[in-house]
Amino acid sequence: MAKKKAKFDLISYGRYSRWDRESNELPKIVDLTHKIPAIEDEEFGYIMEVKSAKGKRIYFMIEHPSFKDESGKTVPPFTGEIFIKTNPFRFFLGDCIWHPVKDKVGIWKITTKYDGKIIMEKSFEIFLPVR
Repeated sequence: MAKKKAKFDLISYGRYSRWDRESNELPKIVDLTHKIPAIEDEEFGYIMEVKSAKGKRIYFMIEHPSFKDESGKTVPPFTGEIFIKTNPFRFFLGDCIWHPVKDKVGIWKITTKYDGKIIMEKSFEIFLPVR
């Protein structure tokens, strides 16, 4: 019998409620958008649902504008993996804005891969709000 092919669905993307990374609860969508205000603690990204891939891994990369860490070194893109625990499996992939916010302004691109192939890619424009 042929094994089912993994299926990936984008549930939502944009601005989200504050997310507790230690919780099993996913953040709630606040605004479906690609434009994110550069406000400290502003959460953004996307929620995906994966079916027929339990026990596998998804790999991600978050490319961001150039900024430096506390030691003055340029921060590379964020990379990591997510273990698919259940079928179906929903997860949030994103980031939040932190101080100083000005160096976070620009395009952030989130890429998700499965089995060496890109399954999702979204870009977000972080902008300084007018005061």
